[in-house]
Amino acid sequence: MLFDNKLFLLQIAVIIGFSHLVAALFRRFGQPKVVGEMAAGIALGPTLFGLFAPHSFHALFPPASLGYLNALSQAGLTIFIFLVGVRVDFAELRHQSRIAFVTSNVSVILPLLMGLGVAQYIFPRYGTGSPLAFALFIGTAMSVTAFPVLARILMERNLLTTRLGSVAIACAAVDDMTAWILLAVIVAMTKHDPHAQSLPSMMVYIAVYLVVAFILRWALEVWAKRFNDRKIPLDSILVFVVLALVSGAVGEQLGVHALVGAFIAGLVTPRRFREQLVDKLEAVTLIILMPLFFALTGIRTNFIFNAGAGMYFDFFLILLVAVASKWGGAAIGARAMGMGWREASQLGLLMNTRGLVGLVVLNVGLDLGILSPQLFSMMVAMALVTTFMATPLMDVFAAKKAGKPVAVPERVKAVSG
Repeated sequence: MLFDNKLFLLQIAVIIGFSHLVAALFRRFGQPKVVGEMAAGIALGPTLFGLFAPHSFHALFPPASLGYLNALSQAGLTIFIFLVGVRVDFAELRHQSRIAFVTSNVSVILPLLMGLGVAQYIFPRYGTGSPLAFALFIGTAMSVTAFPVLARILMERNLLTTRLGSVAIACAAVDDMTAWILLAVIVAMTKHDPHAQSLPSMMVYIAVYLVVAFILRWALEVWAKRFNDRKIPLDSILVFVVLALVSGAVGEQLGVHALVGAFIAGLVTPRRFREQLVDKLEAVTLIILMPLFFALTGIRTNFIFNAGAGMYFDFFLILLVAVASKWGGAAIGARAMGMGWREASQLGLLMNTRGLVGLVVLNVGLDLGILSPQLFSMMVAMALVTTFMATPLMDVFAAKKAGKPVAVPERVKAVSG
């Protein structure tokens, strides 16, 4: 299919406009904006739009046209994951290191192990390729936490400056780094290109890449001293955009996926530029580019399962294990480190939000052929349910506090859904 400029522009207009209308509706019910955008993406897919207006759906989103939308959304996704890496606060990680280390590890290891168990059960019906890679992927998808959604919930509830907020942000940062490491291992295991380098060679190249990244971090810190912390030139911001894209390309070339490379680029970026980078880049990324990713995820997902009651049973099993392992694991870990049960339960709910990061990981699994379309739909539904449930249940578990709410510092107001 030749590139149709009119259709391409119409697709973008419909996706962005509809996404923001649904996001505004969801905000009325106390949900973060990103939750509404995820719901809009699902609504634009075969589950709703394709079901009730199939001719219009296929006219607006013919399969041959989706490659252009995908390319644009992948660029936006790369910048977004770069900003996730930029947000990792090493000082906060050190400050909350003890409780964050225990809680985050329990909230990753328990879902990972329980996910491995579920994978053994569902592999005969939905699995493809290596059983080990399949099991690791299911475990990884169970263990992720959506950093942006978590941060948005904390901000809207004035919890960012509390112990709960600090621990949650630190744990989410550790979870994110763990998830990308696991994803890199899985991608390397599932690459079957006969012209690709051997695994030992790949590991050597990755080690060299990490050494170069460490040196680059030092060089960027030196270079950053030339600029005012509160105002850097636009050209300098573009340096980091190029860094994110190039690092993503290198990550893809090494076989660990472009998003892993983008995340590493965010980690090595000087923290003095965090506010400005988030302020300048995140608005365009979230408002224009990320709704395209959600819409494409929705187009690839059909929640109307046609395989009978057995498929619904498998979905509820996946959902039960995901909630019990992540919520329960984080709550148990926090309680063991001295948190009260109410606060530990709130932390578990926050860690249980999989949101955007979960969708990113699942799309990688679908692209790699690890997930079948049916299992992809079930896992996406799991990620959405665990994200939707966080806000109302946070209200249930929230302790009633007297006095004025904690003020949100200016430096965190740029955090977006």
